[in-house]
Amino acid sequence: MLVLVINCGSSSVKYQLFDMARQEVLAKGLLEKIGQPGSVLQHERNSEKFSIEKVIANHNEALALILQTLVDSTFGVIKDISEINAVGHRVVHGGEEFVESSLITDHVIDAIERFSDLAPLHNPPNLIGIRAARSVLACVPHVAVFDTAFHQTIPSHAFTYALPYEYYQQFRLRRYGFHGTSHRYVTMMAARMLNRPLDETNVITCHLGNGCSITAVAGGRSIDTSMGFTPLEGVVMGTRCGDIDPAITFFLADKLNASLSDINNIYNKKSGLIGISGVSNDMREVRKAAEAGNVRARLAIEVFAYRVRKYIGAYTAAIGRVHAVVFTGGIGENATFMREMIMTGLKPLGMIIDAAVNAPLRAKAGDVATPDSPTRILVIPTDEEKMIASDTVEVASRAR
Repeated sequence: MLVLVINCGSSSVKYQLFDMARQEVLAKGLLEKIGQPGSVLQHERNSEKFSIEKVIANHNEALALILQTLVDSTFGVIKDISEINAVGHRVVHGGEEFVESSLITDHVIDAIERFSDLAPLHNPPNLIGIRAARSVLACVPHVAVFDTAFHQTIPSHAFTYALPYEYYQQFRLRRYGFHGTSHRYVTMMAARMLNRPLDETNVITCHLGNGCSITAVAGGRSIDTSMGFTPLEGVVMGTRCGDIDPAITFFLADKLNASLSDINNIYNKKSGLIGISGVSNDMREVRKAAEAGNVRARLAIEVFAYRVRKYIGAYTAAIGRVHAVVFTGGIGENATFMREMIMTGLKPLGMIIDAAVNAPLRAKAGDVATPDSPTRILVIPTDEEKMIASDTVEVASRAR
């Protein structure tokens, strides 16, 4: 079964074409600057990389170019688009309605549109991609895979904010959590590495990249997560502040004579690693600056590690017996020094990292805990696209 996975942004489309029978990626790529000058498609096939420049006015044209590229005699991997059996779409927000991936129907489209108020930067472009793909691949099933779905098992005492309850009733204002597809994937992989049934697996999953979130998983189900009503809450990120005193908003509005929109921009785009360090939102660049003696860069690294460590401690209390802490995402998979900084000091919780094993492990799965550590420390590269493809096969098969 061939599955095309699509992830649409406001001016971009990421895609991967999977052969699910062989569990391999046939081709993948990214089309950027849709509706702007300089539209370009970066396409990869069998480690060969191609760059295709073409003016692309909208997402319909973008999908048409991607499909044309997949069947092209030079760049392509299939002879005809009729070989594509299903399409999986990443959708950021499914509200409280979707607890699992769903076959896309008019009802599902209406719901995604309704939840656009909760994810105004993500759901609208996701919908554009769904409509464009359905128009050119009308005869195959389309499946929506929601970032929020994995976290719909979080109990009410964990997702409820201590605000007037009518705000939840009126606006569904609550913790939703994000990165759910990634957390679900690495949880499944962790259960396999631990040789445990999924429903008997308790892990703390740390998705650390430019965006970061920590999830407490008990019995294979999310019971709490650091991101909240929006992806702004939680640990420190590349450009996002994470947890702060909400009264800071009013203080800054007064001192800076700033609008709420200005402050929202500060919190989301000018804070986190780049805000503290003044150097970059990229952990690699921040580390270089720290090693060169930049005091603020060093502080940014220390704050980042400390905040993640605090969440691991809190979620250990929430879960009880933790079988493993899992690191994934660009930082989690590659920043070996950061894994060591985070885990140092957690020995009293039964989490003991082996520095010698940890140091060389980058971008591949492994266990970096000492042999006698009661809790394993796993590195698992995430694969959200593969998770979307797997869900698409399952949902599409049920729909037949």
